[in-house]
Amino acid sequence: MNEDFAKLFKTMMEQSQEMVRAFNPALESLTVKGLENYFPTMTKDMMEMWFGRTFNREGLDAKTRLLVTIAALTVLGAHAEPQLKLAIRHALEAGATKREIAEVIWQMSMFGGVPAMQKALELAQAVFAETEEKAP
Repeated sequence: MNEDFAKLFKTMMEQSQEMVRAFNPALESLTVKGLENYFPTMTKDMMEMWFGRTFNREGLDAKTRLLVTIAALTVLGAHAEPQLKLAIRHALEAGATKREIAEVIWQMSMFGGVPAMQKALELAQAVFAETEEKAP
């Protein structure tokens, strides 16, 4: 992590904490379980700006970066359920297909094990169902 990015990240974290206190001081003691319900999915353009062009302008696009994130969170297993659900929603918004997401999760079975892969697929199916319900 270079110095400019470290400063940006530190500033973002400080601003986020201030924002949480302003919105609802009770959120300071919020548990991570269910966290994904508090944050809506960013638009595709916003994700591309943040995850594609801002942090790595010549690197990965937002969709690829989010698929890699899903892979890492799958391997982490049950420790990252809310984060995985949020990453799946963001990946769909960034243009990933359900099949691409499922393939990434399946591929991680050899690194995180079958139970981690199975749990991630269950979470993905729940997110897919939620997004279908909300679709016009």
